[in-house]
Amino acid sequence: MKTAILYSGGKDSTMALYKAIEEGHEVKYLISLVSDNPNSYMFHVPNIHITDLLAEAAEIPLIKKVTKGIKEEELGDLNEVLSDLKDKGIEAIYSGALFSVYQKSRIDKICRDLKLKSCAPLWHIDPLEYMEEIIDLGFEVIITSVSAEGFDESWLGRKIDRNVLDEIINLNKKNGIHIGFEGGEAETLVLDGPIFNKKIKIIESEKIWDRDNGHYLIKKALLVDK
Repeated sequence: MKTAILYSGGKDSTMALYKAIEEGHEVKYLISLVSDNPNSYMFHVPNIHITDLLAEAAEIPLIKKVTKGIKEEELGDLNEVLSDLKDKGIEAIYSGALFSVYQKSRIDKICRDLKLKSCAPLWHIDPLEYMEEIIDLGFEVIITSVSAEGFDESWLGRKIDRNVLDEIINLNKKNGIHIGFEGGEAETLVLDGPIFNKKIKIIESEKIWDRDNGHYLIKKALLVDK
C-alpha cells in the first residue's frame, strides 16, 4: 500500500513510520504541518524544523505546510495536503495517535471523506510496553518540552533510556503522569534509530524555562554518519 506519515519528528510519529515500514508498506512521503500557534490542538510544535533532517536521514521526501494553528480551522490545511496526496496515488495515512480521540477522530474523518485509509498502529497500546519497545529497538529519543507537575528544567534534553523510564514510572505513580506522555506532559524528538541512515547531532541548543514549563530549542543541528 502506498502510504504517507503525519510526521513531527517525535517518538509517536516516528514509531508510526517504523510500523508502516515493518508492515511492508511503501512509504512515499512524510507530512509536517508547521503551526504558527505554539498551542495547536492538532500539531506538534517543538523543533518541527528538525523534520527536514529526519526525512533526509530516512531518505523519504518531506511535504511541509504552514498552518496558523487555529482550532478546527487548521484541519482545512491538513485536508488540503491529504487531498493532494490522494491525487498522487497515496492510499493510506499513518499517524502516531496513542489515546487522543480529538486528534484521531479528526484525522479519521478527513481520510474517510477523501476515501483514504487512516492507520493508527499505536492506538491504545500499553504505554509501558510501548516505551520499552522504543528503547529496545534502539531509537534515541530526547525530551524537548515538559509541562506537568514533577518535571523541572533538568528534564529538557534528556535521553529516554531505562533509567529515565524508571523515573517516569515513579512520576506516574506519584503524580499520575502518563508514561507515554499522551496527556501533553512532555514532547520528544528522535535523533536516531534503525530506520535512519544517518543520525542527528545537535550543535547548538537552549533551554527555555517559564515558571513550571519549558522547552528545549535546537538552534543548530546536522546529520552525521552512524
